[in-house]
Amino acid sequence: MMIRENSPLYHLHEMHYAAISPLNFLANASKAFHRHPLVPIAYTGFGRSIAAAAEVIERVTHRYGKPDFGILHTAMDGKQVTIYEETVMEKPFCRLVHFEKYGKIKQPKLLLVAPMSGHHSTLLRGTVEALLPFLDVYITDWIDARNVPMYEGEFRLEDYIAYVIEFTRKLGPDVHLMAVCQPSVPVLVAAAVMNAGKDQNAPRSMTLIGGPVDARVNPTKVNQLSMEKPMSWFESNVVTRVPFNYPGFMRRVYPGFLQLTGFMMMNLDRHLDAHADLFKHLVAGDGESARAHKKFYDEYLSVCDLPAEFYLDCIDQVFQRFLLPEGKFVYKGKPVKPEAITKTALLTLEGEMDDISGVGQTEAAQKLCSGLPASMKKHHLQKGVGHYGIFNGRKFREHVVPIIVEFIGKMDK
Repeated sequence: MMIRENSPLYHLHEMHYAAISPLNFLANASKAFHRHPLVPIAYTGFGRSIAAAAEVIERVTHRYGKPDFGILHTAMDGKQVTIYEETVMEKPFCRLVHFEKYGKIKQPKLLLVAPMSGHHSTLLRGTVEALLPFLDVYITDWIDARNVPMYEGEFRLEDYIAYVIEFTRKLGPDVHLMAVCQPSVPVLVAAAVMNAGKDQNAPRSMTLIGGPVDARVNPTKVNQLSMEKPMSWFESNVVTRVPFNYPGFMRRVYPGFLQLTGFMMMNLDRHLDAHADLFKHLVAGDGESARAHKKFYDEYLSVCDLPAEFYLDCIDQVFQRFLLPEGKFVYKGKPVKPEAITKTALLTLEGEMDDISGVGQTEAAQKLCSGLPASMKKHHLQKGVGHYGIFNGRKFREHVVPIIVEFIGKMDK
């Protein structure tokens, strides 16, 4: 299906949700009725099955808004420390959020640069939680493009880099950067620009996790799609305009629901099985497994729109022309030279089974940053994890976090 700028696709998407709202309401009511303690059928296998089916229907027809980070505490040295979430800086397309600890505990300062890739920055909640006991964490909380009015102008890849530089200067000169997936390229570019300019606020280190620094290495299905299609295809098939019922009316975007559809189609069987398993867990009364499922999908199904210019820049410069590894990347009219990085140490992390950014794509940064001595560079390949597992989950907490904390601690001295 071809999607033009005047395509009604987004409007049809909105109409779809409006049309299924009654079904969502009925499913929710049925779930509540068949679980009510005063209803006898709630204590039967049939009642539990109806309630379980109603909940699955309610969840797949639900519209998921942006979740909260909701991080209120962290554990340090066996003690619970209160966390306050504060906005340090706010720009049209992003908030700089600080997870401040009660008592202003002195720790290395980390700016976690979240991807602008269709999911909210809250997708990194687990990443933040795992790092909080050891680091003073800030995060880029990107704003849904459909909520940014047209008068704020375009947002391109160059603007993303400018935001990273501005936030780094705000937090410098002792800040460390961490990029998860997509922002590995703009963070590396930002570090190169600041090092080349002898900026006193250049970051002390940067940690790049599962990112497409050189997408030519071990290309995945995502890379292949980006390489096989011409730019005109992306312009025609995935770019549309925000409908009238949002503040960003008429802004050109790559809709989050299209991104989500693409991700889910890559592993459709797994997602269908997961919802079938949810039904079984609910019928069996396995609340723990059901809660784990709902926690993951509440986040996964919550999506946001990307500015079209930013998305197309990434396709063109990162996935088609490979400007950074080719030595042709330009920022504000000047060539970017990763070899000029001499102050910012480099840690690259990859997952053995990553199907988004293939093994070797992030490690490519090690070669590009040729101006750094071996003592300021480190690479780690985590066995047994895919793309998500390299920055979240048990293996991330147990195996990857200690490497990050040790590296940052070494470079923070």
